[in-house]
Amino acid sequence: MSDQAHELHQTDLAPGEESEGGIGPRILGYLIGLGLALLLTATSFFIAGTDLVWQPSIPVAIIVLAIAQMGVHVVFFLHITTGPDNTNNVMALAFGILIVVLVIGGSLWIMSNLNHNMMPMDQIMQMQR
Repeated sequence: MSDQAHELHQTDLAPGEESEGGIGPRILGYLIGLGLALLLTATSFFIAGTDLVWQPSIPVAIIVLAIAQMGVHVVFFLHITTGPDNTNNVMALAFGILIVVLVIGGSLWIMSNLNHNMMPMDQIMQMQR
């Protein structure tokens, strides 16, 4: 009876989730992740360098491919899935993203404020004459 429950649990795993199997399935998971990451990278370079895609849609396509690549990295390499044992990993990832957003957003806010409040260079030159 426990063997059947274990087999059902094995089929319920997400693509990047680790199972208690041997080294072969783990290496296969890493190779699938590597293949997907290389495919998404090559597609991004192809879209950026071709005229086959409508030009105003190129930034949107690259952003979509970048988000897809982040998903591949999170699932296949960081092994962050929706399982109940990954709650701490998800919280750590969310906290890291929050810190990065705060640092980048704060830096942009400070630079924008400095740009708005500082005197332009041509006015400084006129005052020195």
